[in-house]
Amino acid sequence: MAEDLAISDVAHVFGLRTSAIRYYEQIGILPPAMRRNGQRRYDNSVLFRLAVVQRARETGFTLEEIRELFFGFSPGTRPPKRWQQLSQRKIAELRNRMKRLKLMETLLKRVENCRCDALDECGEKILRQSGEKSQPPSNEASAYGLNFGVTSRRAKEVRRKK
Repeated sequence: MAEDLAISDVAHVFGLRTSAIRYYEQIGILPPAMRRNGQRRYDNSVLFRLAVVQRARETGFTLEEIRELFFGFSPGTRPPKRWQQLSQRKIAELRNRMKRLKLMETLLKRVENCRCDALDECGEKILRQSGEKSQPPSNEASAYGLNFGVTSRRAKEVRRKK
């Protein structure tokens, strides 16, 4: 590997645009480049740093989380502890997202079987079904704003008057 890399060389190694390299510098993920004749020049250490950034991006880390990986720990914190702490948080986030996606899939399958002639008819059936259920809507579903059976107090009053 070369010791004196142009920004385009660094970008090419990772399939990035040069603007991404400059942005990573701007937000502090990459250290400022050396300058030679006004051009950014990098040593191999930037490739190692970008390899970590790329792996973190592949696993779903945001740029803010990547900044935390590099700078959010006390000095001397070893990489395994950094990865472990951030990975555990990311895994919990992914599990919540998977639950949400599964719930969305379930609800989509329900509405996929719709036989209504008009959307108002759908809404009426949704309200009626939610009123017939003795249990309140799933907190998980309502937490994601996905429970089609959620009925406001006002909607129940309107339905009773019919």
